[in-house]
Amino acid sequence: MLLRHARYLVAIADHGSFTRAAAELHVSQPALSQQIRQLEEMLGARLLDRTGRIVRLTDAGRAYIGHARRALREFEAGRRAIHDVENLCSGALRLAFTPTFTTYLVAPLVRQFHRLHPGVGISVNVLAQTEMEAALSEDTIDLGVAFGAVRSDDIVARPLYEERLCLVVAEGHPAFAHTELAASSLDGMHLALLDTTFVTRTAIDGYLNTAAAYPRIAIESNSVECLLAVLEGGGLATIMPQAAASEITGLKAIQLLPPIASRTVSVLQRDGAYSTAASRAFVAMLEAWDWVSLGRDPTAAL
Repeated sequence: MLLRHARYLVAIADHGSFTRAAAELHVSQPALSQQIRQLEEMLGARLLDRTGRIVRLTDAGRAYIGHARRALREFEAGRRAIHDVENLCSGALRLAFTPTFTTYLVAPLVRQFHRLHPGVGISVNVLAQTEMEAALSEDTIDLGVAFGAVRSDDIVARPLYEERLCLVVAEGHPAFAHTELAASSLDGMHLALLDTTFVTRTAIDGYLNTAAAYPRIAIESNSVECLLAVLEGGGLATIMPQAAASEITGLKAIQLLPPIASRTVSVLQRDGAYSTAASRAFVAMLEAWDWVSLGRDPTAAL
């Protein structure tokens, strides 16, 4: 009963309205009101302020609802555990990748997993790493592929491979003839970079500062595909993973000297989270993945 009460309270808090919450929950408004009154009587506290046009949580309600949300998440995790199909003839897998992987890694991994387990439904999200860690903590995704330097205490990172950032240019760019360039060659060069909300941009800015290189940041975007597209014609360059350039005809990755420090790409999971059969199968697939054939060297085994 308490779980039903918690679900009702969360719906009202999210919608700010008994009417909209009742519609979402497919119950009548009087029945919803009665359930909330019962909860308030059991707890001995008023949880909702009903005096305004928008229903709001009281101080007691705000203190309680965080626990209610966690209880609902754990209940949902338990429900998935009960219905988890070990033979993978059905099930679900909720994945997230950071944006720089969309050009070269997401498609082959998802395609291969679907080929191996066609009965499993796959949900793919593209998230900044901070958003990914929050989603893992809230149990809205099962696994994330990002970088090993996690910020959340409840997230564990298991290393996959070392990724190096390079200067990426298209045919027609003055640097296209080179395989290596000194960092000083970036002075005055027009770059198109991911914006400052991305972990990759933090690594790039740190490198430029350390190398005392002074390019002109001509374009910033939150889309990897956009940045790679604007390179056509040769007027702009970007800094991206080497593998991103290898997947697109007409682009070339150029090693910078000194090289940009490599980053450990890792699979992320909430510490202690229930691992579904699909999650375990995906990690097993990563263990067997041929990283060397994609131009990278693997680190330690998972």
